[in-house]
Amino acid sequence: MTTLIATPLSNIDRYIAFFSNNDLPVLRRSTRMLAELRADEDSVSARRIAAVVLQDPLLAMRLLAYLEARRRSSQNHDVTTIDRAILMLGITPFFNKFSDLPTVEDTLSTQPRALVGVLRVIARARTATRHARDWAIQRHDIEVDEITVAALLHDAAEILCWCFAPTLMLRVSQLLQDTPGLRSAHAQQAILGVAIHDLQVALARAWGLPQLLVTLMDPSHADNVRVRNVLLANDLARHAANGWSDPALPDDYAGIASLLRLSVQTVLERLGVPPEHWPAIEGVNPPGQGAD
Repeated sequence: MTTLIATPLSNIDRYIAFFSNNDLPVLRRSTRMLAELRADEDSVSARRIAAVVLQDPLLAMRLLAYLEARRRSSQNHDVTTIDRAILMLGITPFFNKFSDLPTVEDTLSTQPRALVGVLRVIARARTATRHARDWAIQRHDIEVDEITVAALLHDAAEILCWCFAPTLMLRVSQLLQDTPGLRSAHAQQAILGVAIHDLQVALARAWGLPQLLVTLMDPSHADNVRVRNVLLANDLARHAANGWSDPALPDDYAGIASLLRLSVQTVLERLGVPPEHWPAIEGVNPPGQGAD
């Protein structure tokens, strides 16, 4: 039985220690799909396995942290993509290590509202990953898979908090709902005692994730176009999850337009933003409407 955090811990280091001393759960779907692939182990490729891992931020986090923990001194470069991590580890050792893992669904079996909360964040991470990958391809990024992994892991600490501190995260969610305009970081600080973004960066460093991935997830490096790619994808996924009327979305559209060197109208069309939500964006006319 997993022990859950019922009251706020005193600092970020305590949260990291708690997460480090507990077995990270993964999605039940991941365990099922890996079992199916293992049945075909002799012919399965690293890329097919990676496709499963890239649907589950916690499984990706486990894999990269495990690989770093057993890194040989002779290895002089970081492994920053999932398929390379699997190749480095080996397919049979991967299955041996990552079979029969605890699941998110079992961990939160007595917390159905928190399970809904964490599944929403994971769905958001997948959406961000798709956007980030598409934009990286459009920009002819030097390594699209690195952008993909960074976008997937961007909110891993929030997912861990939902898994291990569900009652606290429900309180954060309620506080945000009750206080329109309150920033998420302030609500997290009030309830958890830490801002989840700060926890994310500290956790990635503590678990030895490649520095490149840590940098790609860090807003303090937003002057880097690759970092902006990751951040904008996650911002868009988070804001759009609230509905197309979220007031932060126009800034996201403008940022994406600048990133991709497109017009805002083209961005709206590519994202499939419903036309009825276009008029609120200055200088953009919905389909079938001309300028005033």
